[in-house]
Amino acid sequence: MRLANGIVIDKEATFGALKFSALRREVRIQNEDGTVSDEIKERTYDLKSRGQGRMIQVSIPASVPLKEFDYNAEVEIINPVADTVATATFQGAEVDWYIKADDIVLKGKPAQPVENPQNQQHMKKG
Repeated sequence: MRLANGIVIDKEATFGALKFSALRREVRIQNEDGTVSDEIKERTYDLKSRGQGRMIQVSIPASVPLKEFDYNAEVEIINPVADTVATATFQGAEVDWYIKADDIVLKGKPAQPVENPQNQQHMKKG
């Protein structure tokens, strides 16, 4: 079971101040034969959440460069969405929550747009 589009989150009310801790894991794409490839699908980071009173994990796409902020640097998550995965058990179901976001940036600094070299060429010609 999955929520259709996840739950959009009010960042300040839900998480309060967020502080960077570390990269938790990299999720890699599986090959057709079931082996793990070298291509990274997403990265999950540990962030300290004052609003939750504990560490939370936030996953961002691998297309976003690796985040290497100082420990305890105040950060902000861009467009967070919470979603669930439920697994049926003999006594009902177990539900796991996860948070995905478009990016993690230092608090007070805007996200850097990913530059497209093709767009730059068109802009130079025009």
